[in-house]
Amino acid sequence: MKDIFDEEFKSPVVDSVLEPFSGYNRDKDFTTLKAWKNAREVKLFFYKKVIPVLPASEKYNLDTQIRKASISTTANIAEGYGRFYYSEGIQFYHISRASISELNDHLISCLDIEYIKEDDYNKGLNLIETAKVSINGYINYVKQRMDEK
Repeated sequence: MKDIFDEEFKSPVVDSVLEPFSGYNRDKDFTTLKAWKNAREVKLFFYKKVIPVLPASEKYNLDTQIRKASISTTANIAEGYGRFYYSEGIQFYHISRASISELNDHLISCLDIEYIKEDDYNKGLNLIETAKVSINGYINYVKQRMDEK
């Protein structure tokens, strides 16, 4: 990889492949998205408040399902953000939203089986609803951008 800066394109020259400067901002990535931040809060809630209170008998059942869905919420937003086409990104945002819904069901199960108290259930439910709304909003935003192109 060459370490040359091409002034005409305002981008680094990487092995003689020039990419035009299109307003790239190094300080803005998926971690700056409200949808990702809200999904992260859901993930952290489950890791800090729900998983620790699960009995050992749930280690390979509910515990594993919660871990996978929690990680999926943020990872799919990150992957979608990194996709070249808006339509590809939207597929990943839909998966993230589905993982949020899966966590909602797991939260209900944890309440029903009395692994968590109602206070924690309500906190988790509020985080889930906030994340769901922001992911839906981001999906709609990206769809509008697609229509503009």
